[in-house]
Amino acid sequence: MPTTRQLLTSVQVARFVAHGFLRLDGIVPAGMNEEALGFFAAGLPAVPYGTPVPRAFPDSSFSRRLVELAQVKGALQSLVGPDPTVDHHFVHTREPREGSAQPLHADALIDLRTDAFDVQLMYYPQEVTADMGGTLIVPGSHLRRTNESDTGRYQNLRGQTRLTCPAGTVVLLHHGIWHGGRRNDSDTVRHMYKIRFNPTVPQVRLWDTADLDDPAVREELSRTFPWYEPATGRLEIHNRIGLWRSLTGDDTFDIDHWATRIGNRPALRSNA
Repeated sequence: MPTTRQLLTSVQVARFVAHGFLRLDGIVPAGMNEEALGFFAAGLPAVPYGTPVPRAFPDSSFSRRLVELAQVKGALQSLVGPDPTVDHHFVHTREPREGSAQPLHADALIDLRTDAFDVQLMYYPQEVTADMGGTLIVPGSHLRRTNESDTGRYQNLRGQTRLTCPAGTVVLLHHGIWHGGRRNDSDTVRHMYKIRFNPTVPQVRLWDTADLDDPAVREELSRTFPWYEPATGRLEIHNRIGLWRSLTGDDTFDIDHWATRIGNRPALRSNA
C-alpha cells in the first residue's frame, strides 16, 4: 500500500478555498473498505479532544492506516499541516428507508476564526447511489458564517450537490461548510466515518507551491456558485481573498481591488 506523501497543488488548494471541500474518489483499497464495516460494528475507541494522531490512532489501527494513505496524508498536510490533532471521530449511519433527513447545518457552531480552519474527513466505504441519499453539500458556503443549524429551515439551494460516489471515497471539508445527511431511500445501510482535525502549526504554504503563480489559481478563487445573489456573491469572493492571504502569507493578493479598497484606512497612516 503506497504511503508516499502527495501534497496538493496551489490550484487544488485554491479550489478548496473556493468550494470548501475536496473530493478524493475511490482512493481507499477494496480490502480496507470491506474491513471498515467490521471496524464500525465493533465500536470506535474513545479519543479525547485534541489528541495527536499517533496517540489517537495507534500503528496498524484502521483509522491510522486510513489517514496514512498517500493521497489522504498529503491532502491533510497541505491543509492542516504535518502534525494535526484529532478533535473527534464518529460513524454516521443512515438506516434503510428511515424516512427522515438531517437538517442543513454547519459544524462550526461558534467558530469565528478567519486565519485558521479545521478539516473534516468524511470516508465512505460503500458505493453511495442516489437512492441511498448521500451527504448534501452547498459549495462555497463555508465562509458564510452561521450558527450550526440556522440554515436548517432551507430544504434546497441552487447548485447544492448530493454526494454519490464509488466505494472508498474520501471528502475533506472546511469546518464551516453547509451540509446534511440525506434520507436513505434504499434497502442498504449507509455508513460515513468522520474525523475532525485541528491544525497545530500556522496554515501557511503547507502545500506544493510550485504553481502558486498559475493563472488557474485566480480563476478558482473567482468562481461563483448558483446560490449566490449577484451582489452578495462578492462577499464570498472577498472572504476567499482574506483566507488566501492568510494561507499564502501574501497580504497584497487581491481580486478586482476589492480587499485593497476595503482595507484602505487613511486615518491610520503616519504623517511623519
